[in-house]
Order: sequence, then structure tokens, then C-alpha cells
Amino acid sequence: MSSDSPGSSSSPGFPESSGSPEAAGPAGSPGPFEAAGPSGFELGTDGPTAILAGFDDTVTAGRALAYAAGLARRQRARLIAVYVVPVASVIASAPAGASILAAEAEAQDEIAGELRTRVERARSELGIAAEFVLARGDAYSEIKRVAAETRADAIVVGASAKAGHRFVGSLAVRLVRAGKWPVTVVP
Repeated sequence: MSSDSPGSSSSPGFPESSGSPEAAGPAGSPGPFEAAGPSGFELGTDGPTAILAGFDDTVTAGRALAYAAGLARRQRARLIAVYVVPVASVIASAPAGASILAAEAEAQDEIAGELRTRVERARSELGIAAEFVLARGDAYSEIKRVAAETRADAIVVGASAKAGHRFVGSLAVRLVRAGKWPVTVVP
């Protein structure tokens, strides 16, 4: 039989609160489920201090970068924007592989320059600490590596629009399955 009086709504382990300052706790400090001030805003944060955004020149990745930049601004966190250039190995073995690789490298460098400019613009417009990281290789492996090196607290990526990823698994799904960071997937 419970020692609670009939009609009591208190839960075991949680103090009853009337919402008045007297019920807030010692010296008027807020109780465990009450707002810190009259506005309901709590000073301080337990949120991320470093947010990694994996992005490229796709629409969903652009949205992911914008979301991550806004999140970094609101959380006063550092933004690490990572662009991974895929390594093309099959083309290199083709007879005209060298010229194709040179043209592809030039295009990738141009894309990287544009993406670096976007990150710099976000840094100046939003007043956030942001850095651009250019990596080469497998996107999953490189994002994991950079996240570990920079001690990222969260990862933001765009949703894949490729049909094959429903069967093989997208970058976002692979990052979630790694289970090391909270991963936000932006549509």
C-alpha cells in the first residue's frame, strides 16, 4: 500500500511543485522541472560545442550546411564544414584516364573553392567560428576521421537523393549505424 494520500499527483522521486518561487528550491533556485527565469530561458547549455557538416554541391547538402550553421550560431558552437572529393579509380585504368582525371580534378577544385566561399560567407554573416576541411577518399571514412580528429559532438548531412541508397545504405544511415555521434539528416 502506498504512503501517498488519496488524490495526490506526485510521482515517486519527484518533488511536488506549485510553480511558486517558494517551491522552487533553496534560495529561490529553480526546481528540476521549472524555468530558470520569468522568460523561461535557461542560461548555459549542454549542447554541442563542435558541429560537423558533411556537404557537397547538392541541394540537400546545401540545406544541411545552412541548418548546421544556424545550429552552430544558436549553440555558440564551432562549425566544421567537410567536403570529401571522391577518388575515381576505375577511370584511371582507361586509356584516356589521365586526361579525364585531370579534368575531373579541375572541376572538383572549382567546386571546393565555391564551397569554401560559402563557409567563409556563413562565418562572416552569422558571426560563427567555422572552418572548411577538404578531404579526399570515401565520404563515410573521411567524415568519421575528421569528426574524431576535431572531437565533433554532432554531425549534420543532407539526405541522399540517389535511388540505389535505399538498398545499399546512404552516408547518413552508415553514420547513424556507427553510433558515435548524434546525426541529423536534412531533407
